[in-house]
Amino acid sequence: MEKVPMTSRGFETLKEELRRRQQEERPRIIQAIAEARAHGDLSENAEYHAAKESQSLNEGRISELEDLTARAEVIDVSKLSGDRIKFGATVKLVDEDTDDEKVYQIVGDQEADVKAGRISISSPIARALIGKGEGDTVEVSAPGGARSYEVLEVRWH
Repeated sequence: MEKVPMTSRGFETLKEELRRRQQEERPRIIQAIAEARAHGDLSENAEYHAAKESQSLNEGRISELEDLTARAEVIDVSKLSGDRIKFGATVKLVDEDTDDEKVYQIVGDQEADVKAGRISISSPIARALIGKGEGDTVEVSAPGGARSYEVLEVRWH
């Protein structure tokens, strides 16, 4: 069984989604199915078919969340240290072409959110950064062409 690395924050988010889907969504959908059934003929009952579709999607996501939480390898970032970039590191970069500074934390696939500054460990930029340190330059193949970044800071929080 392959472990799935994630931060404790990412793990808690998955557990909360699982709880919500099991304890709130599931009963709500069951109620919607029961109400739609009460309307009679199921073959042309749009509410019934929509509720059944909703149930299928919810149960699929519950199975996925159960699998992910069972395989989670929770990494406490606050206990990490060092000057080399690895999972959990928060990295400040500067784009050598545009001088734009970016700050990213390297996290698990399930918790990645570029807009929030969290990039997946399996993303091209994270893979290029692993093992590097402050002052190093990395080349990243991006959809718009290769980009060069200099690592300005590596921190753990």
